[in-house]
Amino acid sequence: MAKGINYALWERSFDRILTPLEEFIHRQTTSGVLLMICAVIALIVANSPLHDAYEHLLHTQISIGFGGDEFSLSIHHWINEALMALFFMVMGLELKRELLVGELSSARQALLPIMAAIGGMVIPALFYYAFNPSGDAAKGWGIPMATDIAFAIGALSLLGARVPKNLVTFLIALAIVDDLGAVAVIAVFYTETINTQALLVAFAFTLVLAVFNMVGVRRPMPYAIVSILLWAAMLSSGIHATIAGIVVAFAVPIRPKFEPNLFISRVEKITHSMKKSVAENPDIVHNNRLRSLVTSLGDGVGHVQAPAQHAEHKLHLPVAYIVIPIFALANAGIPIDFSAFGKYLSDPIALGVLAGLLVGKPLGILGFTWVTVQMGWANLPPGLNMKHILGVGLLGGIGFTMSIFVADLGFANLPEDLLMAKTGILLASALAGLTGYFLLMFLGQGKTEVAH
Repeated sequence: MAKGINYALWERSFDRILTPLEEFIHRQTTSGVLLMICAVIALIVANSPLHDAYEHLLHTQISIGFGGDEFSLSIHHWINEALMALFFMVMGLELKRELLVGELSSARQALLPIMAAIGGMVIPALFYYAFNPSGDAAKGWGIPMATDIAFAIGALSLLGARVPKNLVTFLIALAIVDDLGAVAVIAVFYTETINTQALLVAFAFTLVLAVFNMVGVRRPMPYAIVSILLWAAMLSSGIHATIAGIVVAFAVPIRPKFEPNLFISRVEKITHSMKKSVAENPDIVHNNRLRSLVTSLGDGVGHVQAPAQHAEHKLHLPVAYIVIPIFALANAGIPIDFSAFGKYLSDPIALGVLAGLLVGKPLGILGFTWVTVQMGWANLPPGLNMKHILGVGLLGGIGFTMSIFVADLGFANLPEDLLMAKTGILLASALAGLTGYFLLMFLGQGKTEVAH
């Protein structure tokens, strides 16, 4: 036993197993790899004898009763409406951090990725619209606008030192703005009917969250309770319930209660008192004074951290390694008839998605970036050139999570159109990811690759 440390019977053996697992989980590439594995599993199941059981499971209803009322959603809807709200919350927390202290905090710094993201949304939508100018198919124009952050950054991270660090930062900022645009599109264009009464209730809960922020509420429980109520009101209002995640993210305080210097001073005082208390009685179980000081120290640790930053840190792993993989398992299961593959490649919806993600994305990102630089509005980050931007533009064509999400909304009652859209998304995402990866790898030849 190490001095001062008490180990349980199997704790050391468990730690030896857990440490390499933790290292693997915290690697930047792992979430993208896990997402890919889940997408492949879903595809295999959907094209196997298990297809009917897979569909039956997704459409199984799960109900929650309150008194005489019952709240019921299918497993598929619980995943897309509830679990994905956590994904949107993390996305909102990331965006808030970038706007206040990150790459988007100054206008000139933010302009380049913002313009690149606008190009990466507008041009793909126009490409899609060129193939589907009218009818139900036109509802899918928002599908190729989105970028899958996990996949894109995972692919870029696999290249290690072959790509400049500034390129990763640029892609993250671009993808965050891109996702914000997708959220706006979902809220404005993919909302069919509005329940005004429920929307007013949602607005009231939003005001409660704002009051929490202004009066200095920093504990997570009040936010969690009101967030659940806000989500339920959003779901009833007709606006997609996941938008509640963005609202909550912007309500959580970004500033800590204690400044670091004040916290250090308090720690020194508490530590001095703890030494005196330990000298009197080192057993914390029977030393009430020592237990009180330890609790006070723990509270101080909480107050020196920004609640938004703490929430982002706590939610990042479960969202990246549970929520998004579950979403992939539930949404990437597309039955593919390989004998009719020519039909997929000639269908206007699949072609529109393919053209939007595979051609429109890189053209939009590259073109708007070039114009911004040529006009003198912003400069390329040091070490980057337009070939790097083209590579990032291709990785931006990995639409997967958000594109499938928008497709589910646009073609909710059109299963054939949804099948064509998802087929186009998977094919375009695979081609865009591979092309972008190999282009950037070629550009980085000769550089030493480091392990992540």
